[in-house]
Amino acid sequence: MTTSVLALEAGFFRVIGGGLGAIVLYALVGLLLMLIGFYAIDLTTPGKLNRLVREGRPNAVAVTAFGMVSMAFIIVVAIYGSSGRLLEGLLASLIFGLVGIVVQAVAVRILEWVTGIDIGDVLAAEERRPQTFVVCAAHVALGLVVAVAIL
Repeated sequence: MTTSVLALEAGFFRVIGGGLGAIVLYALVGLLLMLIGFYAIDLTTPGKLNRLVREGRPNAVAVTAFGMVSMAFIIVVAIYGSSGRLLEGLLASLIFGLVGIVVQAVAVRILEWVTGIDIGDVLAAEERRPQTFVVCAAHVALGLVVAVAIL
């Protein structure tokens, strides 16, 4: 009869500690970028977006939510593209995230202008407006384009 001993590989806790540290750092960068993205949307749209979201205006909530999802695409791909190199991944996430925020803010405003959407009116409306789907789709589409461009 043989007995086996449960043993951890040498350096196991160092790897776990490094992984936990990376998670925290990426989460902080992601949170920072999402906050910057939120305020970029807020600054480039009529009305106070944070107030409209708190009031539960469905269009403001949807546009904000899809903007955050699109930003997450960019951050996730930047992390994936870093190939485990923490500093490069954090810097790439930050740089590409900031570029993505600018590109999205400008492109969505251009789309609104081309389509004639009065985004201020749409965001402030108390009922769901069909135009919201165009703005939300633009956020997701642009997030995907920027994310794939990173690779």
